[in-house]
Formats: sequence, C-alpha cells, structure tokens
Amino acid sequence: MESAERAQDRVPRVDPYGFERPEDFDYAAYEEFASAYLVVLTRRAIKWSKLLKGRGRVQRSSTVKRYIRKGIPLEHRARIWMGVSGAQAQMDQNPGYYQRLLQGEHDDRLEEAIRTDMNRTFPDNVKFRKSADPCLQKTLYNVLLAYGRHNQGVGYCQGMNFVAGYLILVTQSEEEAFWLLDALVGRILPDYYSPAMLGLKTDQEVLGELVRTKLPAVAALMDGHGVLWPLVVSRWFICLFVDILPVETVLRIWDCLFNEGSKIIFRVALTLIKQHQAFILEGTSVVDICERFKAITRGSFVTECHTFMQKIFSEPGSLSMATISRLRASCRARLLAQG
Repeated sequence: MESAERAQDRVPRVDPYGFERPEDFDYAAYEEFASAYLVVLTRRAIKWSKLLKGRGRVQRSSTVKRYIRKGIPLEHRARIWMGVSGAQAQMDQNPGYYQRLLQGEHDDRLEEAIRTDMNRTFPDNVKFRKSADPCLQKTLYNVLLAYGRHNQGVGYCQGMNFVAGYLILVTQSEEEAFWLLDALVGRILPDYYSPAMLGLKTDQEVLGELVRTKLPAVAALMDGHGVLWPLVVSRWFICLFVDILPVETVLRIWDCLFNEGSKIIFRVALTLIKQHQAFILEGTSVVDICERFKAITRGSFVTECHTFMQKIFSEPGSLSMATISRLRASCRARLLAQG
C-alpha cells in the first residue's frame, strides 16, 4: 500500500496532455511502466534527431516506417504526422486558406451542432475547461468550423470533436490540426463521417469478416447471441480509439495510422480481441459480451504501449490492403443491397 502511495506522490494527477487521472488509476503499475518506457523514448529521441537533422519535409520511406512503428517522441510528432500524411504539402500549397475558411459565410446548423458538443469534449482535460487560459474549446470550435466549411459533404459529425481535440493537443497549432483532420477524414479514413457513414458501417462489417476468418470462436459467440459488431466497436472506429485506450497508446496507434493508413485500425481491433479471446468467450449474454468488450480496452496490456504496438504487427498475422479492399467491396455491396 505504501509503495502505491509513494508512486501517487511521484506520478502527477494530470498527465502531460492535460487529462486528469481517474480515481481508480493504478499509480504503482503506471510508474513501473513509465520508467521502462522513458528509456525507450530517450533512445528513440536520439535516433529521430539524427534522422531529421538537416531535413525539410519528412516523407515516407522504409526507414521512416520502421522508426514510426517504434514510436515518435512527442517533440517530433506534429512534424512527422504533417509530413507522412500529406497534410504539410496541402498546407504549403494553400497559404491563407484556413483563415479564409474561418471568415466564411455563417451556417447556423453547422455552428449549433459544433457548439453543442463543446462541453462534452474531454470534460476530464484541464486544457479544455472554460476556466483554462488559454481554453482550447475556442481552438477546437475554429478547427471544426473551418473543416465543416471546407468539406460540406461531411459538415460536422459527432466523434470528430475527439479526433480534432487530440490533434490540437499534439500540434498545438490550429492550422496544422485542421490539415491533419483533412488528411484523416478526406483521405485516410474511407467515408467514416459522411451523413450516411457508409465507410464506417462497411469497416465494422469488414472487422466481423476478419474475426470470422482469424478468430472463428469469437464470431460464433457473437452470432449465437445476435451481437452486431457496431454494438461493440463503433466507438473504436469513429473516435479512432480516443477515450477508449490510454492517451499514449492512442498516439502510438495514430503514428502508424498517418503513415500506413486505415488498416492499422483493424490491426488494433484484432489484437485486442485475440489477446482477450478466452475472456470474451466466457460471455453469456448480449450485455455481458458488451461489458467484456469494454473491459478489454483497460489494464496493463493497453497501457504498456510499446509492447502493445509490437503485438499489433505480429498478433493478427498477415493483413494486406488487397484483402481489406476486397472485403470492403463485398461488405459495402451487402449494406447497399440492404438499403
């Protein structure tokens, strides 16, 4: 007990991103992980500094991919994300565009939809509170408003507030957060946030098909109880694991998402399910199964982000973009046929 209290004294109550640690936070286990992870981060930071020295824009390469999978130090994260996602190129080609969007025509429906979600975004983050100085709610509002005007086919959709919020915390730049949101919504994620959300629905079905192939016992359990995949994983997809997994783990996932694309989401989902397969299979009802899917997103397995990221590239086995594209085509056709 004493060591847990001592750890609580050493580990701050608010994490580096402004999130308050929950009441039941395991300070002792976290300190043990953090001290080991700090060694990894220090080693990575030295390697990244050497790689980036004298470079302008960072572009994709096999070396950059290998480095990204092992983790990007926070001080380089915004620059790497901007480079590998194509956001930096878009921003450079469109000077002044973001400011022009902010000065665009009023759209009461869009503005009201965004405003409604402001207080619901990260109530546990001190930087998003009205009392904070500066309060990031205004920054978040601007990014979402500009994006809604930029991509009128999407406008604003719930879930985008969490994604944009994380982008703001990492980049500390309104304009960079906007261009990274554009990279995600416009290019990396296929049609997740459009009004029909066809891409999101399709990818949930794709995960179901992948589980059927790779983890048939879990698929049989879900079928047997009539549990539809959207019931247990829709927030994983729509929030890109924000508010589902620990912050540092989400950022490590996003490192790879910006560089390698949307198949990373399937790797994470399959790893979570495979790692906890025995626990999930003990589910006895729809409610019980749903609770188990919530439980597998907590605990040391997901907190220890470095080992977790190694697992997502080994546990699910081969997962080619060709396979995902094929499954997307068939699932999409099935959904459209159902109307």
